[in-house]
Amino acid sequence: MGVLDELERFQQAALKDQALREEIAKTKDESEPLSAFCRIARANGFEIYEMDLVYAGEEAYAGMRRATNGGGENSPMLENEDDYYSLFMAAIGGHKDT
Repeated sequence: MGVLDELERFQQAALKDQALREEIAKTKDESEPLSAFCRIARANGFEIYEMDLVYAGEEAYAGMRRATNGGGENSPMLENEDDYYSLFMAAIGGHKDT
């Protein structure tokens, strides 16, 4: 299973568990938030590692740049579009248990 699949499974688990969401939210205040996030993921059974997330983000961003004007100077700078940690945090932020 790939890192994005694991990330999706972790997100679904977090959306169902308020305590887990709160624990994940605290990673924003850590000196190394991505490491703390991945540590929590692994402690909950999701094989997510820092370098895998960084690499997946870089690959996604490179693909977007190639798709927009061949990646030249006029390519849009897409803020946080390659940052799966930030996207994850946005996806679980403010979600209430159902």
